Amino acid sequence: MSIQSFVNDQWVTGSGDGVELFNAVDSSLIGSASTEGIDFAEVIKHAREDGGPALRKLTFHERANQLKALAKYLIAQKEELYKISAYTGATRADSWVDIEGGIGTVFSYSSITRREFPNQCFHVEGEAERLSVNGTFLGRHILTPKPGVAVHINAYNFPCWGMLEKIAPSLLAGMPVIVKPATVTCYLTEAMVRMIVDSGILPKGAIQLLCGRTGNLLDLLDEQDVVTFTGSAKTGQMLKTHDNIIANSIPFNMEADSLNCSILGLSVEPGSEEFKLFIKELANEITSKAGQKCTAIRRAIVPANRVQAVSEALKDRLKKIQIGNPTSEGVRMGALAGMDQRNDVIEQIEKLKNSSEILFGGSTNKMNIQDANADDGAFFPATVMYCDQPLSSDEVHSVEAFGPVSTLLPYSTNDEAIKIASLGKGSLAGSIITNDETEATELVLGVAAWHGRMLVLNRECAKESTGHGSPLAQLVHGGPGRAGGGEELGGSRAIKHYMQRTAIQGSPSMLTAITQDYNPGSRQIKTDIHPFRKTFEELQIGETLITHKRTVTEADIVNFGCLSGDHFYAHFDETAVEDSLFGKRVAHGYFVISAAAGMFVDPAKGPVLANYGLDNLRFIEPVGIGDTIQVRLTVKQKNKKDKRDDDDYYTGVVIWDVEVTNQHQDPVALYNILTLVERAADPE
Repeated sequence: MSIQSFVNDQWVTGSGDGVELFNAVDSSLIGSASTEGIDFAEVIKHAREDGGPALRKLTFHERANQLKALAKYLIAQKEELYKISAYTGATRADSWVDIEGGIGTVFSYSSITRREFPNQCFHVEGEAERLSVNGTFLGRHILTPKPGVAVHINAYNFPCWGMLEKIAPSLLAGMPVIVKPATVTCYLTEAMVRMIVDSGILPKGAIQLLCGRTGNLLDLLDEQDVVTFTGSAKTGQMLKTHDNIIANSIPFNMEADSLNCSILGLSVEPGSEEFKLFIKELANEITSKAGQKCTAIRRAIVPANRVQAVSEALKDRLKKIQIGNPTSEGVRMGALAGMDQRNDVIEQIEKLKNSSEILFGGSTNKMNIQDANADDGAFFPATVMYCDQPLSSDEVHSVEAFGPVSTLLPYSTNDEAIKIASLGKGSLAGSIITNDETEATELVLGVAAWHGRMLVLNRECAKESTGHGSPLAQLVHGGPGRAGGGEELGGSRAIKHYMQRTAIQGSPSMLTAITQDYNPGSRQIKTDIHPFRKTFEELQIGETLITHKRTVTEADIVNFGCLSGDHFYAHFDETAVEDSLFGKRVAHGYFVISAAAGMFVDPAKGPVLANYGLDNLRFIEPVGIGDTIQVRLTVKQKNKKDKRDDDDYYTGVVIWDVEVTNQHQDPVALYNILTLVERAADPE
């Protein structure tokens, strides 16, 4: 059977013999993969000329809704993916992280986008920057989709998650993708891409798949394209320094395997809850995916006087882990992805033995394999090593056995632990297990510069913790130095990675017209109709209401204090305020904005359905007894909301810019309010 590529909206089989792919459990032939004969220039052209324009016509929310529908479609097909995933040596639990974890990431990104990005095709970032004395010259930052293609080169250990966590932000940003999975497990990626294509949800050209070698693909990219890579540091460095990547300054995000560490705090006693958590976490990272995780714990940094206790507890736990056919009941660790991977682990262990000894495992001899033959499958036992001189040994900080292998490293002080952790020269993930907050603070601040993510684990968060090795859509995934120096995930940051950030300069009114976001000093639109009487479509950016005036009285302050229960001295104590920063009794800030609402609200039932929130509130100047306030209410921004089945109305969110001024025309309060406003039905 040939593993096919999906290019130019068709499934194709590469010419030639290709690379043979084998079942990791029994070495039976699965098929072969080849990209020979594929015209990579045509693949890129299809993405740029068809996929890109189709995606860029959609708003952020429309793209997000497509991904949500796609995630629902994939989750319904998951059992077929689980069957195929077993061929990679993964147990059901391992596959859950890859398959459902990947689909969950797509759901998360759909939600993040609808929550944090506007329902339009570009994104305005941050507030206006005043660039002149009189405010007639402003600056804004906008993000627009790159009119290129995102090329994703993925590792073999997570054929589904590795693809989905990259393509989700790319597609949401409006960039089509070319997926290049690691060949050894590309058959599982192919199965998922077939489902994506069969769903018919994404535009043509939005996703293409290459199963096999990349050929001259990187030679054909230009300055509007993006490349991401996950895999070994050596391969990543080679690709990152590709002549065309450098010549065209093509963004290259690299996430490389690293020598991640976990530190057991000096304060942790054997038998304590934190000690048990450390053993559990370390054993899980050794055995999950048979240790084939870029975030797995390779260096377990433990107090010197706890090495014996950790070693014995860890061996007792690992002895209970049954290795074997991942589809068999009771098996908790499967095979490595293939024989090449197993041979590489054996080779790296030999290097580690120059400065470390084996405490447990380390050899394929006498393995107890359930429902499989140890000689046929790519099995390797859970292995624990010990390096007694971690500050002077090189191999443990430079050699990675990418499998079920971890090394114990002793330390005596926090400074030593920090030094040992830093010798890895950059990691994706680190963890600290302690219940001592002072100890945790010192360690985190000491090692953070060498890590992309840090987990501090104790009894308080253990039950809900996602663990040392689990990247999350909301948090950055990446790390400095050996880990590649890049960042993935991290919520909206990942989407912005595939967009161009551009500074726009001009007059307030011009920038309002371009960004569709009202800027201070911009031209105001005034009509005889109160803006609360207008539907979402009728309201214009810059439409403004200037209210009547109101003088604040002592009765206002007293009544509001009694109603709210706020009797702060500045509102009531005439003597105490004389030498305060106020110098006089002042009105409550919340009275000011409450009074402002009473001044600008039209009380009759109309298109404005509800107050949706208040943002960016700042009190600028105090308002005293006898001061007179007035309000300017301006339409700042409009965002159409999707109608859910249980909604009674079609709606949009209108963000209003509010400025409350005093009798001297000085601002006393600035903020934004959000209202839910009725809109016309979507066209059929």
